[in-house]
Amino acid sequence: MTSSPNHPAAARQPLLTDWLPTTRKEMDLRGWEQADVILFSADAYVDHPSFGVAVIGRLLEAEGYRVAIVPQPDWHGDFRDFKKLGRPRLFFTVAPGCMDSMVNKYTANKRLRSEDAYSPDGRHDMRPEYPTIVYTHILKQLFPDVPVVLGGIEGSLRRLTHYDYWQDRLRKSILCDSGADLLIYGMGELPTLELCRLLEEKLLHRDPVRQVSVSGFRQLLRHYPVHQTAVLVRREDIAGGLRDDDVLLHSHEVCLRDKKAYAENFRHIEEESNRLHPQRIVQEVDGLYVVVQPPYPPMTTAQIDRSFDLPYTRQPHPKYRGKRIPAYEMIKFSVTVHRGCFGGCAFCTISAHQGKFIMSRSRESILREVKQITRMPDFKGYLSDLGGPSANMYGMSGRDRSLCERCRRPSCIHPAVCPNLQADHQPLLDIYRAVDALPGIKRSFIGSGVRYDLLLHHYAEERLNQAARDYTRELITRHVSGRLKVAPEHTSDRVLRLMRKPSFKLFHEFKAIFDRINREAGLNQQIIPYFISSHPGCTEEDMAELAALTKDMDFHLEQVQDFTPTPMTVSTETWYSGFHPYTLQPVFSARTPQEKLRQRMFFFWYKPEERGRIMAELRRMGREDLVARLYGAEPRRRSAAPTLPARQQAPARCGRGGKPPRRSF
Repeated sequence: MTSSPNHPAAARQPLLTDWLPTTRKEMDLRGWEQADVILFSADAYVDHPSFGVAVIGRLLEAEGYRVAIVPQPDWHGDFRDFKKLGRPRLFFTVAPGCMDSMVNKYTANKRLRSEDAYSPDGRHDMRPEYPTIVYTHILKQLFPDVPVVLGGIEGSLRRLTHYDYWQDRLRKSILCDSGADLLIYGMGELPTLELCRLLEEKLLHRDPVRQVSVSGFRQLLRHYPVHQTAVLVRREDIAGGLRDDDVLLHSHEVCLRDKKAYAENFRHIEEESNRLHPQRIVQEVDGLYVVVQPPYPPMTTAQIDRSFDLPYTRQPHPKYRGKRIPAYEMIKFSVTVHRGCFGGCAFCTISAHQGKFIMSRSRESILREVKQITRMPDFKGYLSDLGGPSANMYGMSGRDRSLCERCRRPSCIHPAVCPNLQADHQPLLDIYRAVDALPGIKRSFIGSGVRYDLLLHHYAEERLNQAARDYTRELITRHVSGRLKVAPEHTSDRVLRLMRKPSFKLFHEFKAIFDRINREAGLNQQIIPYFISSHPGCTEEDMAELAALTKDMDFHLEQVQDFTPTPMTVSTETWYSGFHPYTLQPVFSARTPQEKLRQRMFFFWYKPEERGRIMAELRRMGREDLVARLYGAEPRRRSAAPTLPARQQAPARCGRGGKPPRRSF
């Protein structure tokens, strides 16, 4: 297949051979005896640039490699799904999915989620827990001499000693538990290509018949380490030996004994993940060493364009015909305009996986993808999202790159916006307007979260201030589908500092602007804030204050979540260890299910079933003032209250179904 963005699959009904092969029959249709690389995925196969396994598969295909995909193999019984395509010429790759399998499967309360968003019809039985480990064990049992390479977010966030919330214990690097030969972390295009080229040039010498063995694979990496990868080796096998400039972490065994040492490790991991010139990281475990090579520099516009311009069909594989894949339905008509996020939120894994430096696509590449969407038979003219990890960071970078090269800050906007940040919203405005001018586009919406602190910051250049004002107005008047999502996350400035989020007063300011622009434009739209309970540093009293403050703003909160500790975030390491990784000072966290539920209930102060518990808890805390703010003064008891005729009765406080009425704003 050609790598042209005008691949005929975009203009006609795709054929079975327009997808990467998933069965022996599909390989035969292409005349393949053997694949070079076989990707095992715990997600359904959707041939779309938002699904990592499709991206890696298409990229290798464009380089001339024969790539096959085995989506959601059955890990029970005789393992026929693992055997059906035979052995690859180069290696197997295990890609456990777009989400960590445990986050995908369970809520913060460790209850089964209502559906698996990346499986046909949302089925729960299509993937195991920890598929990275399960799939690798099976492949090593069946094909012991074939290298296995790990990819995806599950391995990326578990590359070193990490806390596992679902098992409530520290676990070793996933390389130890899986037995894989190599781990690729972060976005995998560049390291995967480098690995394949190394194998061809240094080991196989471009011989299409020879095959890679595990011993040859490991020997090669000893002499030619690949950026953005991790290996588990003996000390004498560390490429170049231990060096003075290596970041040597506390060993896994020390972390088991000393939570403060574990917390201290994370500061080094995060800082090196977000530097332009990072060092190699080494950690001892069981007498061996996990060696994490530095990541690649941020992708150039040409590199990221190439990744998005590959000939995706943008559809699920035909094997899912008639089935619904929830995650695909959400992103079917969306376009990613950039990768990376410099927000550095303490609870977020984006910078650990994608990095903090923004990698933006060209205007031409974005427009090509939008044009492809307009040719889809069921497209009605509405783009669901033109966004990224944070919607309004497109094209932003440091003015003086030499300052960025020395910087260790995990966030460019916390505790304040960096004066070196070129936060110009005009290029993104130009993208919006160019997209909206295309034939077939009726409206384009912004479904990704917006960083309002970037919009409200006062910049030294008036041009940037004007661009932020123009962006804010155009966003609100043209790109909101009735509801705009923003994430203040909390109301307590003390908790927000631990979250690396701006003061809540900025949300007040942004909401005032939102309401004013809606009034001026004659619109009746809502702003939907996201909040988190039980974050490290948050107490029940903080949550009670949150309830009162959001009630004063006429919010009945919907988009809320209990903090879920996920590997490789500042918040998780603080929650588990009890110490903040950067200060090593103790921090309180609500840890028991009972403590977490007592915090969460304050989100729902307006529900009749929560009122009694909340009032009792407020009185226990001595906060009668918040009882009055949430529920008003309790009426005095009277022996006989007068009854008004029906037409003279006061309006009910609750609407239909006993729920408080919602205010539109």
